[in-house]
Amino acid sequence: MNKLCEGRVAIVTGAGRGIGRDHALMLAEHGAKVVVNDLGSDESGSGSDAGPAGEVVDEIKAMGGEAVINGSDVSDFADAKAMVQQAVDTFGRLDVLVNNAGILRDRMIFSMSEDDWDAVIKVHLKGTYAPTHHAAVHWRELAKAGEQLDVRVINTASPSGIYGNVGQTNYGAAKAGIASFTLIAAQELYKYGVRVNCLAPTAYSRLTAPLMGGEVSEDMKEAISPRWIATITTWLASAEAREVTGRVFDVRGESLSIAEGWHQGPVATQPDDPTELKSVVADLMAKARPNANMSGQDYHGDGFPPASI
Repeated sequence: MNKLCEGRVAIVTGAGRGIGRDHALMLAEHGAKVVVNDLGSDESGSGSDAGPAGEVVDEIKAMGGEAVINGSDVSDFADAKAMVQQAVDTFGRLDVLVNNAGILRDRMIFSMSEDDWDAVIKVHLKGTYAPTHHAAVHWRELAKAGEQLDVRVINTASPSGIYGNVGQTNYGAAKAGIASFTLIAAQELYKYGVRVNCLAPTAYSRLTAPLMGGEVSEDMKEAISPRWIATITTWLASAEAREVTGRVFDVRGESLSIAEGWHQGPVATQPDDPTELKSVVADLMAKARPNANMSGQDYHGDGFPPASI
């Protein structure tokens, strides 16, 4: 097998289960040395358990690969720095950072507590920022010292963040923030040899199972297995992806697409009298492309969002 990531060193956060586990395993299959990060909390972010990360490390070693456990809280600034340093101290370098760790606390906005909001924003958004910050500091120092870098940050958004989903204002807001974070970090870090991309994955895991109604058929599990997400991640981590940056990849099993972000739509001249705006906005709404549904396609249903006024 042609190993795409031979000799590269990767950190994968939230790698004890689900999508992160498959990221770590496939990267290792393709020759990467992996820091397997997982706090080991439950779906809501409570508790800790080194067991799942340890099992992934054991699997990697059993296949002849190299891996170490990291139990850092990625949303803790000091922990994130220590995680990056562990990769460098253990394997001598860092080439790939996969920000995947996440939790869910789904509620309708009127039922969502402050803690529900804060916990989800902290794990997803700060848990992407903190490791990326410390990796970027490390890479920038190397680049300024004259080293030619070909390194990666691969973030994790969600269809809920880029298209929207009822009951997930906290999660969707965090994931939308990660998508924007990706676009800006890609611009800021390009000159240092850092390529920053993002995934908006659909996969069956312990986090998504409740959203899919619990158990699904074995055929469906295979069709949207986390391994499909790991496929594009492994390629993005490789040297073949050195000119791909600032993109959000919508991944649904075999289906791989690039999500196209906000663009300015139809334009009108705004009157300075708000009583004259109704017809202007109605014309804009008639011309504007509908918002996307959760499949990323134009919404054509009845009800919300309204098509006209």
